[in-house]
Amino acid sequence: MFERFTKGRAFETSKKTAFNLLSEKGENNAKSFAVKLIESYRQLDKQEQLQFFEFLAKQFSPDPVEVLNAAQAYMDKADDTSLIALFKVVEPPRQELLRRLNRAPDGTHTIVRMRESLIDHLRTKSGLQALDANIRHLLSSWFNPGFLELHEITWSSPAILLEKIIQHESVHAIDGWDDLRRRLQPDRRCFTFFHRQLPDEPLIFVEVALEPSIAKEVGPLLDKKSETLDSKKFKTAMDSLQKKSHDKSSTGVTQSL
Repeated sequence: MFERFTKGRAFETSKKTAFNLLSEKGENNAKSFAVKLIESYRQLDKQEQLQFFEFLAKQFSPDPVEVLNAAQAYMDKADDTSLIALFKVVEPPRQELLRRLNRAPDGTHTIVRMRESLIDHLRTKSGLQALDANIRHLLSSWFNPGFLELHEITWSSPAILLEKIIQHESVHAIDGWDDLRRRLQPDRRCFTFFHRQLPDEPLIFVEVALEPSIAKEVGPLLDKKSETLDSKKFKTAMDSLQKKSHDKSSTGVTQSL
């Protein structure tokens, strides 16, 4: 009964809070409104998330008339002033909404999860491509290499990180904890890029095998029962680069030590 009473309220709250966040008072109280929007968005089910995405796509898009007028002014004058004016009207208001949402604790993580859900809907729904492009544009700016930090993963790293290394290894699957332990022994290395806003999310990681010579096959390198080599025997390093998105990976890069 309570669920029936509350169903739909989170969606209405999300819409109202989105308007407030983008308003003048939202500019001065961005963090509190952003926190409220995150809380209400997390209560949405999959269908309500789709409705919220459609709301963002329709309500926070550029005004076609303003875009046309600004484009015509730039065509006529072709100066910096008219170009800047065109930039201003072409940018969808939802991009500023997302920027303000990002100011909240866990804001970046929420936006990443929003896009994850949005991608699922893109396969069956039209009219959401521009929204996806806006989110992708912002994320590509926030996750440029200058904002990433490189850290080594060891057996002493937090368990939550070790679990995610097991989960996201797609080229050479990790067969449980014993397998991971072998890959983190002194003759192995694992380095991961993190974003400051997502300290528990390994975004890109590379596994390195330190060997006395170039391996002719990968099997022995992955044998979790193999013996750990003495550091005096290290002559080459072979790596396997992983991206969490799994869209690209490379293996077998070898360097002399």
